[in-house]
Amino acid sequence: MKKIRLFLALALLVANAALVCAQSVHMPKREFRGAWIQAVNGQWQGVGRDAMQAELTRELNALQACGINAILFQCRVEGDALYASQLEPWSRYLTGQQGTPPQPYWDPLEWMVEQCHARGMELHAWINPYRAKTKGTPALATTHYAVQHPERCFAYDGLMLFDPGLPENRRFICDVARDIVRRYDVDGFHIDDYFYPYPVAGLSIPDDAAYAAYGQGRDRGDWRRENVNMFIHELHDAIRSVKPWVKFGVSPFGIYRNQRSWPEGSRTNGLQNYDDLYADVLLWVEKGWVDYNIPQIYWEIGNRAADYDELIRWWSAHAHARPLYIGQDVDRTAQKGDMFQKMRLQTGLPGINGSCQWYARAVADDRGGYATALRTSYHTKPALQPSMPWIDKKAPGKVRKTKVIHTADGPVLFWTAPKGRKEMDVAKAYAVYRFAKGESIDISRPTHLVAVTSSTFYSIPADDVAQKCVYVVTALDRLHNESKVKKVKL
Repeated sequence: MKKIRLFLALALLVANAALVCAQSVHMPKREFRGAWIQAVNGQWQGVGRDAMQAELTRELNALQACGINAILFQCRVEGDALYASQLEPWSRYLTGQQGTPPQPYWDPLEWMVEQCHARGMELHAWINPYRAKTKGTPALATTHYAVQHPERCFAYDGLMLFDPGLPENRRFICDVARDIVRRYDVDGFHIDDYFYPYPVAGLSIPDDAAYAAYGQGRDRGDWRRENVNMFIHELHDAIRSVKPWVKFGVSPFGIYRNQRSWPEGSRTNGLQNYDDLYADVLLWVEKGWVDYNIPQIYWEIGNRAADYDELIRWWSAHAHARPLYIGQDVDRTAQKGDMFQKMRLQTGLPGINGSCQWYARAVADDRGGYATALRTSYHTKPALQPSMPWIDKKAPGKVRKTKVIHTADGPVLFWTAPKGRKEMDVAKAYAVYRFAKGESIDISRPTHLVAVTSSTFYSIPADDVAQKCVYVVTALDRLHNESKVKKVKL
């Protein structure tokens, strides 16, 4: 019995120490808190509308509860669509057979936009730009781009890829992006880490024909990088031309360059964006062709080939010209038990504005207590999205006609949206703050932030009325520019 009591006492001591440590992590007012929901693993393949919606609802509710404020939803896996497209066939990762529409009919991307916005989350449409066929796809639909234009694609290690060296491929992918952004109320547009294919030993990239046509005798590596650079620039401009408020982001592989390849590189020993995938991520950040960058730093602290501590410090020092979010591997972090150390680095280093969790279901399932830690220690307050003044920095007007109505379910604070003449001036969400009677009104920190909501009302705890608390409401536009405050005394 004494041993049991001693064990319980030690366990409680460790838990309390962990909580104290977690509470010492700084929580910013503005922070991107994302999660990827993927299709390429086949989790939605043939499950049907009702089962898919039920699982997504479960995940979204769990993610909302632990403070996630942005979802990156994979809606194009291999030149296909998990949405109603006139340019590409329905995905086999949705229906089980490429080109076959869902029965009963529905549009997953449209549904996800509605569901995320109802929960105060952003929805970023995530596509793989160059992949035309995965290894497990037995056949492509007759309407697929690679079937109609096989000369514009090449095979590599069981994959079929859009040749990045061909201008017509870049134009087509930009057409796909414009179509998505035009028809869906997405907040962002996202691409992942697949550019030129991940190299396989002894296997050359078969792009001789494109190089002969467009290489002009340049170094093959420089030419490939320039092809990807042009694509990123063109994709940025395509998105801006349709809806200038839609953010464009990328999640590259976690290593830019190793120090042995470039003196300013990271002290790592792994595959490199610049040299192996021909992705010059730093150039895109410096040129402003991306609005945010999420390097996939999926390794643990102390990894011999790619130390998380080394890499997060490197990205913090080199990629701060645009918001930097950190791609976190939920399963590996839970297994290695280094979440607190990672979160302390993420929130303590300059230029880092949040993180994105790989992957959403692992968070929703609370693997290793990961979601619990987010909810109870790291995301205890809501967060506004990081500002992006190069897109828009004008704040909306103040909310109007605030009033408290006592309903059968308790007191409710209501307000009316401010007037906005242009789309980027319209209030799309609201921040609600709570202050004690006589307390100084300061909204610069998240201490008093109680909600970020798309609704024009907020239910007030009855005790707050008795204590005569003061509420403050601000309006947020599409880029989360924040209006001046409107105070309400209870």
